Order: sequence, then structure tokens, then C-alpha cells
Amino acid sequence: MDEQKSLGSGDQVHDIRIVNGITVKDLVGQFRNSGFQTHNIGVAADILGEMAENNATIFLSFTSNIAASGIRGIIIDLVKRKKVHALVVSSGALDEDISRSEHAYLQGTFEADDAQLGRQGINRMGNIFVPNECYEQLEENITAILSKIHSAMKELSVTELLKQIGLHMASENSFVYHAARNGIPIFCPGITDGAIGLQLAFFQQTHPDFEVNELKSAIEALDFAMVAKKKGKVGAIILGGGIAKHHTIIANILSGGLDYAIYINSSSPYHGSLSGATTSEAKSWGKIGENAKDVTIYGDASVVFPLLVASTDYFFE
Repeated sequence: MDEQKSLGSGDQVHDIRIVNGITVKDLVGQFRNSGFQTHNIGVAADILGEMAENNATIFLSFTSNIAASGIRGIIIDLVKRKKVHALVVSSGALDEDISRSEHAYLQGTFEADDAQLGRQGINRMGNIFVPNECYEQLEENITAILSKIHSAMKELSVTELLKQIGLHMASENSFVYHAARNGIPIFCPGITDGAIGLQLAFFQQTHPDFEVNELKSAIEALDFAMVAKKKGKVGAIILGGGIAKHHTIIANILSGGLDYAIYINSSSPYHGSLSGATTSEAKSWGKIGENAKDVTIYGDASVVFPLLVASTDYFFE
């Protein structure tokens, strides 16, 4: 372990001072030397600033729960304004984005009677309630879009498919919509694990000449990372864990690993899962560069991520 990192900066711990009219940037600026996870948030803000200064290519990775929550609005804005350059998501994140582009999700409670919700046709995701009709409409819309795509293309990668879906969407209230129009690739290594994946499987049964090539998408992610590394620095902001997290870091393994990495999750490293693995562990695999600027924040991404975005000038330029 780097000796300086293991010893810390040696700076004094400072008390946080809240004054009337304080900005988020000023608040997060005080986090850097205040201890515990506020320190890690302050470090992450510094890393984001350096990523921006060095014009780094930025991967943003997240899962379905993030897309189901209000954090999705931040992601839409970042994609719309081209502040991130590639998205890596779970299939469920696509489901929630496309569904929410036309239908409202409801604020619920963690303590709900789930059996009763089921009888009422409501699906619970934490304390977010999703009426059945949201997914029913999603399935109808995706099937109609697939028919349009099939009339022009018979074989394409997952990444190409998601671009075409975005181009065929009517609602601008979607990161899939804006990514397609801004040339921002969406990599989804587990496309079959969600509502869209099921519709793809059903569609192929009646259209056997329609082929979605997942292996081609894996090569596209590797190629994107390698081209980005030749241009300059590459960084990643990873919200949560799972397949999206791993696909982000493994896509960068052949190019020498990420130069910057910010993990935000509430998992633990002690059971050895990828979701709980730290940025430091990724260095042992070469997925994050040995000399990378990195930090792991243990916290709720729905709280931490808005603080980071709101405190970083780059996102408002």
C-alpha cells in the first residue's frame, strides 16, 4: 500500500461550519478534512475536478434502482449536456428509464404490505411503487420499436440496438433518448435480465432472422475504452455494484486500467463480492491503474451523487 495514502494527509480535522446561504460547493469543500465518509466525498469532489481539468473520458455506471429514483433526472441532464461520455447499465436501468419517460412512479414506503400491493397491481422497489401499467406500456412500446428496427436492420449489437431504440423514442424525458442523439454509447452486458430482454426474446421467436449480438457489444466497450485512453485520461463514476460496475472496470483492463475511479455504494468488501469490492482491490486486477486517483465512498448514492454533481463546476459549464 502507498505509504502516504495509508498514513493520510496529516492535516488537522476541521469542524464543519454551516452559515446562512451556504452553497453545496462550499459545504462539500469543507468535507475534505472532516473525517469519516465526508472526507471521502471531499476526495471524490477533488477527483472529479481533476477529471474535468484533464478532459478525461468519463464512464457513468449505475443500476435499475438509480434509474427508478429521482437521481435519473441528474443522469438525463448530464447526458443531455454531454458531461459524461459512456453509460454502463443493467437491463433494469433501461426498463425504468423508458418506462418513466411516459409514466409516473409513486413515492411509497419501505414498510408497505407487499401482498396487498401485489393484489393492487403495484410493484415495490424499496420505497418506490410502480403500477403494473407502467411495465405493460413499456412492453407494448418496445415491441413496436423493435418492429420498426427490424424492418431496416436484421443484426446489430446491444449497443447499436439501444441507440436505435433511443432514436425511435418519442419522449425526451429519457437518458436513452439523449444518449442516442448525442453519440453517447450505452453498454448493457446483461440485456436479457429485464423487461426489455424478455421482449427481445419473445420478438426473436416470431422474427428468427433478428439477431442481437452481445459479444460484439463487449468488443465495442473494450474498443471504446482503448480509443479513449489513446486520447488521454479515462475515469469512471460507479453508482452501486453488480454487472454494470464490473463491466465498466473490465472494459478498461486492456488499456492499462482507469486513471480515475469513484465508487459510491453501501456494500461491504468482506464477503468478497464485486459489488462490495473497493477501488484498491481493482488495482490488483489491473482494472484501475496502479497510480490512479481513486476513492470508495460507503453511502447511499441517492444522497452522495447529487452532492458531488452540485459541488463540481464542470457539470455547470
